[in-house]
Amino acid sequence: MRVAIDGAQIGSQADLHRLLAGPLDFGPYYGHNLSALWDRLSRDVERPVEIVWENAAVSRDRMGDEAFEAIASVLVRAAAEDESNAPDERLTVRFT
Repeated sequence: MRVAIDGAQIGSQADLHRLLAGPLDFGPYYGHNLSALWDRLSRDVERPVEIVWENAAVSRDRMGDEAFEAIASVLVRAAAEDESNAPDERLTVRFT
């Protein structure tokens, strides 16, 4: 599965949580915070999945560096956890 995020639609962490929750099927009890995002990405999201954050620089500008880096670090850390898995069992993340 490929999930594309249009950075022009992201102005806050809440926007990103909302945009990821649907396609990744986080369910009705998703906490919409960084800890909940980590839990879902590291345990619950069916692999393989590629998250592509398009126009990431636009998101960074709108969200601010601190908020952007907080979310990006969770995504990158989740992908790093899967690096040793077979390609069809990985979560990957790209920023464009």
